[in-house]
Amino acid sequence: MKKLIFALFIISGTAFSQDMEVVKGNFDFLKDQKEINTIFDYSSFTMMKEKKSEAQYIKEHKADLDEKAKGNGNLWEKRWVVAKDQIWTPKFLEIGNVVLAKAGKDLNFQEGLNTPYTLIVQTVWIYPGWDAGIMKQPAKVTTNLKFVETANKSNVLLEITSEEAPGDQWGSNFSNETRIGEGFAKTAKSLSKLLLKKAFK
Repeated sequence: MKKLIFALFIISGTAFSQDMEVVKGNFDFLKDQKEINTIFDYSSFTMMKEKKSEAQYIKEHKADLDEKAKGNGNLWEKRWVVAKDQIWTPKFLEIGNVVLAKAGKDLNFQEGLNTPYTLIVQTVWIYPGWDAGIMKQPAKVTTNLKFVETANKSNVLLEITSEEAPGDQWGSNFSNETRIGEGFAKTAKSLSKLLLKKAFK
């Protein structure tokens, strides 16, 4: 029995890799910047392996929860709706800025700034993962990261794709929204490390 539990723990703890790729552009414009305006686009992402729309996912997940306990679906939906502004966006900004600050770089990402350049974080795909105690699977978050001119957002200076950033943390995490938030944190961490390597050599 102990061997079985250990094997399950190993399987559930399997590392998931993130693929971050520069699609176009370069990092030159970032060298003298102190602040980057940041916009989060959650308007058209898909979910799960089946690439369901967010609306379909919400409908099905609510039904599953209500089947187990009436009313839980609506309670969960309220948490889901606010997660974008209260968990996902803050996680991205916080962790991305912490990585840069620890490296001694005076570059900061914030919403609502009037700056020459803007980072558009477009969410493409989300897998919420699951946690059953002994076994668990991290969330996965795929995003498209575009640095554009604030005054002319069609002018893309740098575009980066981030595939399946894992969302997990030590211990148990039974909240889909929080696990997904960790995926956004991992995305930001990887982006900041890439900027440190390429823009601030």
